[in-house]
Amino acid sequence: MGVDIRVVDGNVADSDAWYRGLHHGFTLPPAFTEEELALRRAKIDLRRAWGAFDGDRCVATYRSFDQRLTVPGGRDVAANAITAVTVSATHRRRGLLTRMITGDLAEAKERGDTVATLVAAEYRIYGRYGFGPATTAASWEINGLRAGLDRRVPVPEPEDGGSIEFIDGAEVRKLGPEVYERFRPGCPGATDRPALWWERVTGEVRMTPSWTEPFHALYRDADDTAQGLVTFRADTNWTHGMPDQTATVSSLIAATPAAERALWRFLLSVDWVTKVKADHRAPDELLPDLLPDPRAAAVTGQTDFLWLRPLDIPAMLTARGYPAEGELVLQVTDPMGLTEGRYLLTASPQGAACVATTRAADLTLGTGALATLHLGEQSAGRLARLGRLDEETPGAAARADLLFHTPRRPWLPDIF
Repeated sequence: MGVDIRVVDGNVADSDAWYRGLHHGFTLPPAFTEEELALRRAKIDLRRAWGAFDGDRCVATYRSFDQRLTVPGGRDVAANAITAVTVSATHRRRGLLTRMITGDLAEAKERGDTVATLVAAEYRIYGRYGFGPATTAASWEINGLRAGLDRRVPVPEPEDGGSIEFIDGAEVRKLGPEVYERFRPGCPGATDRPALWWERVTGEVRMTPSWTEPFHALYRDADDTAQGLVTFRADTNWTHGMPDQTATVSSLIAATPAAERALWRFLLSVDWVTKVKADHRAPDELLPDLLPDPRAAAVTGQTDFLWLRPLDIPAMLTARGYPAEGELVLQVTDPMGLTEGRYLLTASPQGAACVATTRAADLTLGTGALATLHLGEQSAGRLARLGRLDEETPGAAARADLLFHTPRRPWLPDIF
């Protein structure tokens, strides 16, 4: 009997088996209570969830959903977000992922999605499907005792006349989305946060029994507009009879530089907290230079994070903003054949156009390299030196760098 790949939505037995298969694939405890399964059925959309079934057992999982991805210039595009990709150790190397992702990407292109997105657990899997790493995430650790902030005096008032207050989960669900939507247009690589994201981070919906309530602090500017929000947890560690706590940040978003400065300084001023940790942060975080002693903040890890795959190259290239005027002809290769072709990009700060062309190519690159270039994560010159981009016209890589330049590196704040 062969392995049957099918959509699991609408079939309770299939969806329950799918969740157990998901946990097997991620080596998580596969047992669920009926209440946990019922909550997942109620809250998670499985209309685009695929499962590979060997008899009654789900041996591979895959799910996609609608997403909005912010691009340079502040606009966003329709993305086919991919998550929950697993293959059981008993069924590896049988082409199960290839069968699922091929069908899903074809449907996404037909649907009109501009790109596909995912967060890769392993680096070497997704390049063969036309994806490329488009953002980097950094882990930071701040030694609060070395930061240079004077802990003997009250927390300083935010410099713009704003204020910080602790708020509860209900207020986060009310105010958090508006803060995030003020922040998101200025952050290429950020994606939208659906209502379930806010329900889970505040405990309104608890899908794991290990959830513990965090602290939330809101920043308001002098006009009383919510401009920043931080969520963190603190341990209860003491060393030699003295408080020695670590605050671990799960989310810090700021729509203004003043809000960003105020929230980091607030965290480092919390009584008993001597260390602050934060994962999945921007690689060019302002953080160290916000402190009197920048060396107190150190990057403890850095890795690729968001992966991007073009589905509609003209729509993708015309959606983003460009700081300069110019033209480029891109010869794009695609391992799945979805976007293979030659495209003329005509760009300026006022807008862009992109059409198929027969003109000679200036640059030849694969969809993965285009994904890495698109949000501003790497330069065309660096990709050329790495052998991931061929310069057909002298000076074309430098021209591409003028067009694709961004004032900040792209950043995805969330795992999905």
